[in-house]
Amino acid sequence: MLQAAALVLAAGSGSRFDQDRPAAKLLADLHGQALLAHVLDAVREFGPLATVVVLGHGAAEIEPAMRWMGEIRVVNRHPGRGLASSLQVGIRALVAHPESFDGAFIVLGDQPHLRPETMHALVDAAARARPADRPIVAPRYTAQPGPRNPVLLLRPAWTLVDELVGDHGLASLIEQREDMVLSVPVQGAMPDVDTPADLEQLRSRDSSP
Repeated sequence: MLQAAALVLAAGSGSRFDQDRPAAKLLADLHGQALLAHVLDAVREFGPLATVVVLGHGAAEIEPAMRWMGEIRVVNRHPGRGLASSLQVGIRALVAHPESFDGAFIVLGDQPHLRPETMHALVDAAARARPADRPIVAPRYTAQPGPRNPVLLLRPAWTLVDELVGDHGLASLIEQREDMVLSVPVQGAMPDVDTPADLEQLRSRDSSP
């Protein structure tokens, strides 16, 4: 059985959602709870060995607003350096953890439609494959060619995170290292929330019969 952790990235400025309040996006209400709460619930339902949440912009507001259930919270002291810096902070926290993980799910805090079954599908695919050859396990959604999250980053690929810069995260790594990527077909899509309009679209979609 592949032993996986989860790394939730929640350090962004959310400037396209609210330029004046960094925490506004992740704390925005969707069906009675915050966007980040939806993500954490899905991760908990999957049941990783450990969950690290990287906070940054808006950490002082997000920290007391969430109902935490054993997640390890770390703060990116330089979130302005982009998503890559938060990935690096989170991976360092996992390396320092007393448990030994085979891999870690990289999860974005602004994707409230994260599904535990998708995480299970990635773990199952990785277990059947040869992790040393393709240690980046990513979904390919049937209804959306865009974001390929969550990504299961197996331990042999953790050092690649050190090469990342700016705000591209794992997307650039997936594009540049296709030979290292195990693509897993997954039904549906993985919308993210960048703007208030994205949130309204998500609410409308969820309420449609």
